Amino acid sequence: MKGYTMIARAAFIEEVERKAACGNVSSGIDLIATYAGARCYLVARYDHYSDRHHDFILTSNWPFDLVRSLGAALVDAQARTSEVGRCLQSFEPRFEDIDTNLIEFPDNLSPRVCLLPYNAGKARLLLALLFENDAFISHDRLRDAAIAASYQAAHFTDLTQTGDVLSDLTDREIECLSWIGEGKTSDEIALIIGISRNTVNNYITSIMNKTGAKTRSEAVAFAVRQRII
Repeated sequence: MKGYTMIARAAFIEEVERKAACGNVSSGIDLIATYAGARCYLVARYDHYSDRHHDFILTSNWPFDLVRSLGAALVDAQARTSEVGRCLQSFEPRFEDIDTNLIEFPDNLSPRVCLLPYNAGKARLLLALLFENDAFISHDRLRDAAIAASYQAAHFTDLTQTGDVLSDLTDREIECLSWIGEGKTSDEIALIIGISRNTVNNYITSIMNKTGAKTRSEAVAFAVRQRII
């Protein structure tokens, strides 16, 4: 690949450890992207997707126009993956084609983005890589990159703590979620809490949007995993 020197795996592991200890997020991800053969990287928390701001993007050297036009869409799609799908996809690279008819895309980059989902504690993160058109791409190196990114992220608790995610759910939404966990229907929850069935369903819709869950069971699983209920 033009302009890149292939990094040996042993040297890469040592350098990842050193950069994690130094506390520089961008420097570590830049190393990880280079090891994978990528030109540009973007790291986001996809359990933050409901914010609809750029706060969920932790670090990136993507061109700003691409971050603005693609960042939220990629993270939103990942956040709406089912719980089973998330487990199966963790650390596994997958590629998606970018429609260059809809956005202006750099000529030197391949319009196929590599998505690498990974976890750091309770945080769910996504590493999105862009490659040059003539790049050599190794599946093994991509998996190594995802694992290294997870290792590095574990050293930055200020980026992966879940407090701001938990605060997204209101007290009333948590109360509804608790009753869902007890197997109660919307009608039963409405009667217990003393509100209308429509209001309960509005709370449930909001819970689904905030947690990225597709079903009530997935929302309860999320809440249990995050120790909300």
